[in-house]
Amino acid sequence: MPMILFELRCPDQHHFEAWFKDGAAYDSQAAAGVIACPHCGDTRIEKALMTPRLAKARGAALDVPEVMGEVRKALVSLKKTVQENCDYVGERFPEEARKIHYGETEARGIYGKATSEEARELEDEGVSVQRLPWVSEGN
Repeated sequence: MPMILFELRCPDQHHFEAWFKDGAAYDSQAAAGVIACPHCGDTRIEKALMTPRLAKARGAALDVPEVMGEVRKALVSLKKTVQENCDYVGERFPEEARKIHYGETEARGIYGKATSEEARELEDEGVSVQRLPWVSEGN
């Protein structure tokens, strides 16, 4: 049976790996709180960015630095798109996201900073948020 390996982390930034039948199995187990950090026992777990293990063809491994370079380029491009099309609200992100969600201010794209706990609280309220790896443009 094929399995998928995810790099996971808890709010204290402890990283660990776990195997799942598929992405849906991870999602249901994470939502049920049955995945626990082996370091601290916290069950508030999320996926962490990880290096893909891909193959070009049967038996021929991809050049991981090359793949990561392409991933990095895509993340830099995403960052630029967000910066050009959304308003930066900094530490006020949770407050501004709630105002937009509840119709207290105009709907618009925003980006800023939120802790994992703040992002989780927004998601629990039904506020649509997306966490992005914010890469620097240099090496």
